[in-house]
Amino acid sequence: MCSVIDVIAERSPLGGLERWLGDPAIDEVIVNGRGDVWIERGGTLLRVATMSAVAVTTALEHILRPIGRRLDRSNPMVDARLPDGSRVCAVLEPIAVDGPSLTIRRFALRSLPLSAFATPPVAGLLHTIVAARCNMLVSGATSSGKTTLLNALAALVPATERIITLEDIAELRLPHPHVLRLETRPASAEATGEITLAHLLRTALRMRPDRIVLGEVRGTEAVQLVQAMNTGHDGSMATVHANSAVDAVARVCSLVLQEVPGWPLDAIHDQVRRSIDVVVHVGRSTDNQRQVIEVCESDPGAGGVQLRRLADRAVVIAPLQRGRQ
Repeated sequence: MCSVIDVIAERSPLGGLERWLGDPAIDEVIVNGRGDVWIERGGTLLRVATMSAVAVTTALEHILRPIGRRLDRSNPMVDARLPDGSRVCAVLEPIAVDGPSLTIRRFALRSLPLSAFATPPVAGLLHTIVAARCNMLVSGATSSGKTTLLNALAALVPATERIITLEDIAELRLPHPHVLRLETRPASAEATGEITLAHLLRTALRMRPDRIVLGEVRGTEAVQLVQAMNTGHDGSMATVHANSAVDAVARVCSLVLQEVPGWPLDAIHDQVRRSIDVVVHVGRSTDNQRQVIEVCESDPGAGGVQLRRLADRAVVIAPLQRGRQ
């Protein structure tokens, strides 16, 4: 049964969600199909309220109208950036079996330094990796801090260099004087006008980037990213969903194979090995804090794609050998 404050809140355009969207300590606001409202604060999920289906639908309309996005039964999914930089993902019936659902990932109001993810020795190693213009993958699970860590690493790029960022939803906020931010665009209702990450990557290569920063590699852009990394665009960075550094490299190989199934596997391994210098894996610590779990370096002289561990959580165990300067 709703409390008085919930009944009053549901009459607002956002159905009461503004109570949590205005709290800078909250990272995500989630509404499930049955109307349960959950928030993530400090890495912990808490159930805080219940909304009616009507209130959820009204809130979605209010959220999406200003950004010109549509959500209805013919187009039951949307993934978009809000004016404040937050990211909203929403689904309706019949995709959402139990009713309208949404997740809002809050835009981080402040960038975090490397010290928030790593001990001084590991942070020093990461400084060395960026300065050496190593091509880098940042891997991790959902909400592990990949984008925030990528932002911290890209912030170390010298101010004299030009950075082009490519993202599905623009989340990176680099404190850098020379950044061009590019964002994908979904197809229109007539199934035309789609701009993918692969499109953006081809465009970025023609715009004199010193470094390319790709928000997430997960599709056809993997082939072009690997080729770009191996043909003079040193110091590039990207994130990938994976459970370890080894899995991150295997995922990139798999994405390349899916796009060019005619390539021999040995050739794919050779391209990836020559392209990716370092993998930084980020995850949650035992006290639920985001931290660098491992830093690994690929071995260009090994068969397949072999990784050599440089750091394990708080400890640096080997010096960097690769570098592209």
